[in-house]
Amino acid sequence: MEKTPVCTERIGTDGCIIKSDRGHRRSKVPRDVEIDIEFLYKVVPQLAKVFRIVDKIGEGTFSSVYLGEAQMRDGRREMYALKHLIPTSHPTRIAAELQCLTVAGGKENVMGVTYCFRKDDHVVIVMPYMEHRAIVEIISSMSFEEVRLYIYHLLKALRHVHQFGIIHRDIKPNNFLYNRSSKMYALVDFGLAQGTADTQIELLKVVKHRAVCRLFSKLNLALHVCFLKDLTGLRRVPRPVFGERNLNSCTPAPSTTKQAAIKTESGKTDEPASRRYPSASRGPLPVRSQSSSQKPQRAVHQGLTCNCYQTDRVCNICLSRKQQVAPRAGTPGFRAPEVLTKCPSQGTAIDVWSAGVILLSLLSGRYPFFKASDDLIALTQIMTIRGSKETIQAAKTFGKAVVCSRELPRQDLRTLCETLRGRRPSPDDEVTPLPESDYKVEEDERGWDRVPDEAYDLLDRLLDLNPATRITAAQALQHPLFADL
Repeated sequence: MEKTPVCTERIGTDGCIIKSDRGHRRSKVPRDVEIDIEFLYKVVPQLAKVFRIVDKIGEGTFSSVYLGEAQMRDGRREMYALKHLIPTSHPTRIAAELQCLTVAGGKENVMGVTYCFRKDDHVVIVMPYMEHRAIVEIISSMSFEEVRLYIYHLLKALRHVHQFGIIHRDIKPNNFLYNRSSKMYALVDFGLAQGTADTQIELLKVVKHRAVCRLFSKLNLALHVCFLKDLTGLRRVPRPVFGERNLNSCTPAPSTTKQAAIKTESGKTDEPASRRYPSASRGPLPVRSQSSSQKPQRAVHQGLTCNCYQTDRVCNICLSRKQQVAPRAGTPGFRAPEVLTKCPSQGTAIDVWSAGVILLSLLSGRYPFFKASDDLIALTQIMTIRGSKETIQAAKTFGKAVVCSRELPRQDLRTLCETLRGRRPSPDDEVTPLPESDYKVEEDERGWDRVPDEAYDLLDRLLDLNPATRITAAQALQHPLFADL
């Protein structure tokens, strides 16, 4: 039987603690991580009897994840991910996350749970550790076939959890782990999950919307004007989308901007009054806000007729109405249109939209593709890709009115992705063949010169603006793109 490894420590010149185990390579642990590990041992002392925590491998708003090593009875050493939930997490929410992992986890690319430790208000969920790399590190070297398999397995995980009536609500690459060498996948982090009307997860029925329903803001702005990136004039050299990092090997060119004014049906936005935005090209528009020093407005009779509907201003009647509350959990850039417009009825289709955004990133080589400081800018960015008329029409289907100050054409998804990858010139450039380069040759070797139409057809259906007609995960798995799988 293998002996328990001996661990020695010393302080490095850079202030990090260097650990070396017999038979293992040395690893550096920063001082702050070492302090966090000691704190975790202190608040949950049971962990020390089972695990040797070697590193912190993740940190989010609601939890931190550590890497722990356990000595098995037969001498083997197994690695586990230890998720320490923040003490302020509601017990029902923690129990609901555990129930999602135990009921739906452990199969179909969904992470399972091994054990759970609790001491007072500190909870640690123990899960199998899967070595993986972040998408941002590998997206520039992924082949099309690799992208196809990645999306296929993500859709398998979504189909599985949706069958249990689980809405994950935070689908993004960081929550879908990918081991490139072993071709293993795992959907993780059900901390924001909600249940459908017929969910099989009993505790999700209890959670409801309490923990995730928030008001967009305490302030009411009369108008919100936001920037639009002009994708119709893309240059021959690929550039970042919406100011994001260019993951291809070409030098990004300066981007141009358009401006648009958007107002939702309630006329209320989530922007602080101190923030200023340039107005549309026709001239500045008045912006009214209610500061903390002003007296609250009197309630206006709800029977009064609104005189600002579908205009670029907000009347006093709209300002007096209560703000609509709807779930808006998730990560900016991956939220569906029905989430951004605060539609109160949201289902599993929001996870499918997020999967579509991931596929858009992978096909275009840009990650993240969307990044916005607030939900209205995010909606504007979606309009830039999917078209303003189409977005406005889709919003009507779920009871929302959206106004845009100028018409934005719908982009052809193949043209968009290939232009961003540098595979074709932009429409306003002279039609000349792109010069051969090492980058383009590498792209061809990875199959990016042979992307079938089915890939963009699936992308179009995943990014359907109307959740009622958006393809489901189960339907997407039957798409011709995956016929041989």
